[in-house]
Amino acid sequence: MHRPFDWTELDSRAVITAKALAADAVEAAGSGHPGSAISLAGPAYLLYQYLMTHDPADPTWPGRDRLILSSGHASLLLYIQLYLAGYDVSLEDIKALRCAGSITPGHPELGVTPGVEMSTGPLGQGLSSAVGMAMAARKEQALLAGPAAGDPEVDGLFDHTIWVIAGEGDIQEGITSEASSLAGAQRLGNLVVLFDENQITIEGDTAVTFAENVLERYRAYGWHTAEVDWTAGGQYQENFGALYDALAAARQQTDRPSIVRLRSIIGWPSPGKQNTPGIHGSKLGLDEVAALKQALGLDSNKLFDVSPEVLDWTREARTRGAKAHIAWRAKYDRWRALSPDQAALRDRLDKGQLPRGIEHSLPQFPPGTPVATRAASGKTLSELGKVLPELWGGSADLASSNNTTIADATSFLPTNPNGRTIHFGIREHAMAAVMNGIALHGPTRPYGGTFLVFSDYMRGAVRLSALMDLPVTYVWTHDSIGVGEDGPTHQPVEQLASLRAVPGLDIVRPADANETAWAWLEVLERRRPAGLVLSRQNLPVFDRLGEGLGEAQGVRGGGYVLADTPLPSLDVILMASGSEAQVALAARQLLAHEQIGARVVSMPCLEWFAEQNSEYREEVLPARVRARVSVEAGLAAPWRALVGDAGRSISLEHYGACASGTELMERYGFTPEAVANAARESIAAAAVQ
Repeated sequence: MHRPFDWTELDSRAVITAKALAADAVEAAGSGHPGSAISLAGPAYLLYQYLMTHDPADPTWPGRDRLILSSGHASLLLYIQLYLAGYDVSLEDIKALRCAGSITPGHPELGVTPGVEMSTGPLGQGLSSAVGMAMAARKEQALLAGPAAGDPEVDGLFDHTIWVIAGEGDIQEGITSEASSLAGAQRLGNLVVLFDENQITIEGDTAVTFAENVLERYRAYGWHTAEVDWTAGGQYQENFGALYDALAAARQQTDRPSIVRLRSIIGWPSPGKQNTPGIHGSKLGLDEVAALKQALGLDSNKLFDVSPEVLDWTREARTRGAKAHIAWRAKYDRWRALSPDQAALRDRLDKGQLPRGIEHSLPQFPPGTPVATRAASGKTLSELGKVLPELWGGSADLASSNNTTIADATSFLPTNPNGRTIHFGIREHAMAAVMNGIALHGPTRPYGGTFLVFSDYMRGAVRLSALMDLPVTYVWTHDSIGVGEDGPTHQPVEQLASLRAVPGLDIVRPADANETAWAWLEVLERRRPAGLVLSRQNLPVFDRLGEGLGEAQGVRGGGYVLADTPLPSLDVILMASGSEAQVALAARQLLAHEQIGARVVSMPCLEWFAEQNSEYREEVLPARVRARVSVEAGLAAPWRALVGDAGRSISLEHYGACASGTELMERYGFTPEAVANAARESIAAAAVQ
């Protein structure tokens, strides 16, 4: 429930208080970023007190507006407004800025501070994820409205605004260009960006690096644009009425996203440091803090001073939030009555549950016909899509190669908000950030695909997926030198090891079509970030029943016994992922002819295997068998702990070449003979150690 704009003396005092708190907090911490927290205190106050719909008593209320501080270094900007508005953030928390164990860390962190919507700090990520939030809000409306759509007493239930505070650093980052272009194409009228243009970065005046007219660029993207210039006329004036009018008008735009440029002076009114790089990321110093407070008309001897009158005034946000929540709840109850099927779906999604018996929806791939795991993934997506309406996604313009289109799904477009196929365009980094935003908004399940080698373009957003533990699924195809003739620019070598090094990210490289189907189910059930790494080339579908091989659902343990030794003794363990599992199986047969007992372990996900209990891991990889060989067309580093000192790795420690995938695999030693030879070497090494 918005407060009608009527700026009072108490509002001015509240803004002044926020500016002083920002200076005091950074001074007490000894480090931080006071500049924007001081100069943008008024705009942030305007959002929390006059423009946003939110309830401080329930920071996760689905009916709230979302505010993303893309310039996360100005974290105090959020913390102070959350404190003033009555969230569960105290003055003591403000005093504990950047301290160990505090809820006011140096950059906003999801799950640490009530009211913080996402972890920000890497510039550009917040604005780009906000595009995903705006897309998710539109999708949620279409998915869940049901028979209640159009009912006047339910109108507005799913409507809210995604607000962003961004700075020049965000706008300079390439990811925001990608995401903003997509937002314009999607005509996201529920997205409003407040762009602070103060023309200062750490290295000085932005004129040396940043010469374009940002609003002209955004108009070209299809955005509504507006400008408020507090520097015009030769005398700086914080005109909150003009800024309110511009932001309120932007909020009324329903057919395109909006950006409002605010020309400000960083750190104003700090007498000695305003409009300088020195106020961006360093404390002001005691003398300058005192001078700032004098300029604000405050007692320079008082620290963290908040008058009861100001706090009573700003805490009225609680009353407004409670009223808005009650009004929303009435609409929500009517929606549940009119749309019971959609309400039941929402209940399931809110609980993070999948439908019972979903495993019966998985496709089954018969042996005899080779299938690329990318194709198996596409078939699995289509089957799961029949029972999971919340599942949606697409590709960075590679859908036919990534197999990321759910069968019979329509495109998600401004004219078709219930579409399930997202066209991200050739924007890998933005795609990952948009997926983060969709997952943050909840409750749908996003996925997005590209070639594995181009995961490098996505790393900043992928890392945030893991940092925030978001249920996003990356579909990375063309997983090795098996790509073939496209050559080394398209052949991933180091990507598997690099991605496995990301804490909290599961990397899953299934060995055949049926493993792929079960891998999808496990990823969806685990509800955390995962990358499915899939083959371009066709792979044999293992005849598990006829050849006595382990069942495909063994993938859910991360690693399992695919084929055990046919001999009484177990002399060596052959571990492999993806297409190389077939090579390990063939090597097992060669070794059996020499009376060497070899077990083949399919190891699609090292992370899942590491999470199993010690009994299971010992059952699959008994410690007594020190002779081990790993087989994977990538760097060997991730396998070191599993192969041990006596082990050997068939790996790729250099870039590929332009040739057929089959030729390259043979040229670089991914053959049964090479694996069998490595097994013999490992057995010999284990015997003498």
